[in-house]
Amino acid sequence: MTTSATAPSAHAAPPPGVVVFYSDIGCPWASLAVHRLRRRRSERGLDDAVRIDHRAFPLELFNEQVTPKTIVDSETAVVGSHEPDLGWQPWRRMEREYPGTTLLPLEAVQAAKADSVGGLRASEDLDAALRSAWYGASRSIHLYAELLAVAGEVASVDAGALDGLLRTGAGRAEVFAQWEDAKGVAQGSPHLFLADGMSVHNPGIELEWTAAQVHGMPRIVSDDPTVYDEILDRAGTS
Repeated sequence: MTTSATAPSAHAAPPPGVVVFYSDIGCPWASLAVHRLRRRRSERGLDDAVRIDHRAFPLELFNEQVTPKTIVDSETAVVGSHEPDLGWQPWRRMEREYPGTTLLPLEAVQAAKADSVGGLRASEDLDAALRSAWYGASRSIHLYAELLAVAGEVASVDAGALDGLLRTGAGRAEVFAQWEDAKGVAQGSPHLFLADGMSVHNPGIELEWTAAQVHGMPRIVSDDPTVYDEILDRAGTS
């Protein structure tokens, strides 16, 4: 669904051929959108024509708390069963190993944009790998060692260069700046922006909760994945 949100600020605006993607790695709906956008882009042979520029929509900063595991678990179950190609599974490790923050992963995705790490492609690939590691392999991506281990498995990422940058605080300022931008332009996680003004919150998905988030379950009311063709068409010609 195309929305009419406020136009992105200069800091948020994408160039042609780039989809700006505001989200939190700890948001299953955003992870569904990442998966579908990347899959459809590959199916259409547009991997080199359209890039994803991830921007942070840090839910724990907005909400002043970590998203409760009960909420993430219920969303993961619904999203993962709705799109089996994701390969998600219930969290299999001890509860104390569950990611308690997403700030470090969000910072790493921003730091990976540096040319020394691999640039925008590395940032995008690292983001996708971290989401898969969490929801599909029950990996504690909030831990520095685990995050670097995931980065080391991504061909486009120079994990050593990423390590060096993160040690100096790279990515932290970007996450906070994007949080400030998101307050004025993004409706939630995920929210996509294109250079031609297209703005889409939670692409193709209409959902509702059976009760309040803490007590109910999410339900997908409708799903239109063809929105990703429109996104790719307009991103590639913007």
